Amino acid sequence: MLKEFKKFAARGNIMDLAVGVVIGGAFQAIINSLVSDIIMPAVSIFTGKVDFSDMVFTVGGASIKYGNFITAIVNFLIIAFSIFLAITYLNKINKKMENLKFGQVQKISSKFKKKVKEEPIPEPTVKVCPYCYSEINYKATRCPCCTSELTATNKTEETVKE
Repeated sequence: MLKEFKKFAARGNIMDLAVGVVIGGAFQAIINSLVSDIIMPAVSIFTGKVDFSDMVFTVGGASIKYGNFITAIVNFLIIAFSIFLAITYLNKINKKMENLKFGQVQKISSKFKKKVKEEPIPEPTVKVCPYCYSEINYKATRCPCCTSELTATNKTEETVKE
């Protein structure tokens, strides 16, 4: 079981997760400071209170600290919005990279298409008589060698044999 745990812990995904948790914790500390030191004092201009943590109402013997809850909601909204902005930005970058790769493939293929000139296939000048197998003019209706009449049915027989 210890070997399996080492194998699991050594995988790249768990290391990425650990780095994400550490950075997330540091980011949370920054957001907490932003909320408690900048945003809540600015909100206190309108409410008249600087510290929301002492906002409490008591019901019976229980005290409900709704000020801390308001601060936690503001923290959450700021963190969620920051993550939204980061993900949106990363998605735009990924989309541009995909479009760039796809665009490069299109440019390369269009360069090759321009170099290869499409010429119309010329009409054949000779054909083979289905009776004597001699080469004759493509537009001929009778073979000059064996004098066989070349009709539309002979032409279809010729294509079926090929």
